Amino acid sequence: MRELVKKLRKYEIHIRKAINSQMQGDFHSIFKGSGLEFDDIRPYQYGDDIRSIDWRSTAKYDQTFVKKYKETKEQTVFFLLDISASQEIGSPGKQKLDIGKEICGVLALVGLKESSQVGLITFSDRKEKFVKAGKGDKHASELLHAIFKHQRISQKTDLNKAMRYMLNAVKRRSVVIFISDFIDEGYDNNLKALAKKHDLITIQINDRRETNIPKLGIIPVFDKENGKRVWVNTSSAGFRKKLKQTYVENKTHLANFCRKHQINYLGINTEENYVPQLIKLFKVRNKSLKRA
Repeated sequence: MRELVKKLRKYEIHIRKAINSQMQGDFHSIFKGSGLEFDDIRPYQYGDDIRSIDWRSTAKYDQTFVKKYKETKEQTVFFLLDISASQEIGSPGKQKLDIGKEICGVLALVGLKESSQVGLITFSDRKEKFVKAGKGDKHASELLHAIFKHQRISQKTDLNKAMRYMLNAVKRRSVVIFISDFIDEGYDNNLKALAKKHDLITIQINDRRETNIPKLGIIPVFDKENGKRVWVNTSSAGFRKKLKQTYVENKTHLANFCRKHQINYLGINTEENYVPQLIKLFKVRNKSLKRA
């Protein structure tokens, strides 16, 4: 664990230096700038957005009032991390699960160094672990322990349950970093709802073994999520074509969906160095923030 933390700290420093060197000294969180929080109320003026009307005060004082907000540099960042059994594909120490946990760990450290409140939800087909948003070294230790030491309860995956839990549990608008292989179906509506409520980043972890399996003839394959053994013909051209087609369709669909709904998307392969890709992602986000 000590060596792992040392590795994450090195990556965290590298990412923050690379991003902040582009900012010319201005304060911007690499997770995306300032948010707004309620400050006070004032009488309604012509031209005010009716969505800002404070109906409780309006009814109480028999005069129309609107809510005032102020900028806050404190950002809340929540991680939604998939730890289900489908993540256990890849070489030892470099499985999708390992890479997902590392990315979650290093970005959590980055967020804490940027003075953000950082929280975590890990999931399978249920909520596995919830760590409320917090700050400081003690909180960093709690987060890393929850990421790397928690023993999951279930093997299965349910992205919809995870997103519904996030929508109910996290009320304040936050940066949500969703890390998974996104191997599931029918989750579009909840992903759209999550993006509408929060500033959403999706990080999809893939491994070449998901499509490039060796031709070994008819072999038993153990499905970790269902706990069942099935027989497949790995030499069948039809089987191999279907496997690759499903993989490509899943990845393409998610990338296109994210683009359509202004969700930041990043695909990462387990054999790649993910640090340069994370740096590129946040540079894109910072450019978008400056234009805004």
